[in-house]
Amino acid sequence: MRKRETFFVGLMLFSMFFGAGNLIFPPFLGSGAGTSFWPAMIGFIVTGVGLPLLVVSAIALVKNGANELGSRVHPWFGAVFTLLIYLSIGPFFGVPRNANVAFEMGFNPLMAGSTFSQSLLLLGFTALFFFFVFLLSMYPSKVVDLMGKVITPTLLISIVTLFLIGFFRLDKSFEAPNETYQTASFFKGVIDGYATMDALAAMAFGIVILTAIKQKGVTDHKQLRSYTVKAALIAGTALALVYTGIGFMGTQVAGQETFDNGSEVLSTAVTLLLGNNGKILLGFIFTLACFTTCVGLTIACGQYISKLSEKLSYRGVVFLVTLASFLIANLGLNQIIEVTIPFLVMLYPLTIVLVTLPFIDRFFGGSRGVYRGTMAFTGFVSIYNGLEMLGFHVEALSSFMSVLPFASLDLGWVVPAFVGGLLGFLWDQFSHNKVRKENPQIERAS
Repeated sequence: MRKRETFFVGLMLFSMFFGAGNLIFPPFLGSGAGTSFWPAMIGFIVTGVGLPLLVVSAIALVKNGANELGSRVHPWFGAVFTLLIYLSIGPFFGVPRNANVAFEMGFNPLMAGSTFSQSLLLLGFTALFFFFVFLLSMYPSKVVDLMGKVITPTLLISIVTLFLIGFFRLDKSFEAPNETYQTASFFKGVIDGYATMDALAAMAFGIVILTAIKQKGVTDHKQLRSYTVKAALIAGTALALVYTGIGFMGTQVAGQETFDNGSEVLSTAVTLLLGNNGKILLGFIFTLACFTTCVGLTIACGQYISKLSEKLSYRGVVFLVTLASFLIANLGLNQIIEVTIPFLVMLYPLTIVLVTLPFIDRFFGGSRGVYRGTMAFTGFVSIYNGLEMLGFHVEALSSFMSVLPFASLDLGWVVPAFVGGLLGFLWDQFSHNKVRKENPQIERAS
């Protein structure tokens, strides 16, 4: 595959990643971090860019994607966990959230003063939005050319133009950080990077990229892995640069008013730069970014779920995903976000651990006990933390979770993950030695 084609595949991956959360969270971070901007932004890039790259690379290491990674714990775990990932980034949370953000930032401002109710406007917008998502998702082989060569360059040019105008016109010194970023700003940025959902999305996008590269005539697994990693690096570099740029814009409007979210930060910055007409450019950027992500997620869900059952065709799954996303999107953005965060708290640590283990697999001989122990202990902490956010509370468990190392940084699962892996490894060694003692012929054969 030529370098030019690899570059466009990388741009396609960037456009799939770059959606609602990618636009909202960096400027909000910038407005709050102030003089702590750089450590906070580096932390954000670690999880917002580094983790998705790690996931895509891990997917490239195995032949059957996320399902094979999960199957190293247990086949049923692989199937259920992977399906939960696809449903969460697809019709349940990721796709409806992007559609709502596109409505709030791209369409709703243009309808100011309209006599139609918000719910009716949202219904009309999402109907048209998902019609085009469905239409484009029907032809995944053509998405690389359209998104990589047309949509993504347009998106990048728009964002870079906005950033350059802001860089030269806004030269305000950084404010003092707010309470959130006064201490441990790097780790706060790490947690902020979770909210993009890109590490979860990468579980699906890795397969989409591998499929796109295969369609270019690459069949050798080693070459597939190489091209996938190169495309991921291109996408990651673009993401890091864009995050830094729009995060910087957030620092320039800090202190002007109290912001509830990153869209308000960007809206204020653009109004300062270009007046009310600047909101049209911002709306265009949001709509295009959210649209490309929705297309990528819909294609990923269609490709994965259609393989689970011979009765489900790719086009049938795409129709169901877009229909479900359309219905859930009309519940409203606040309701979707309220449910999203607890599920991210549950799934993210499990995903991080699952994609990290293949890189150190050779050090523990691929022990299934390590996979099981690590995931069990990680899941115990992360699932309880998520349930607690949904209102489930057990005093003794909450007290235990609060004293875990790094719990104050929302990383209380780290040490249990290590302990679980170590116990799983020791159990495997004990079981293996016991079998050899009970069956001496195995010892002689070896």
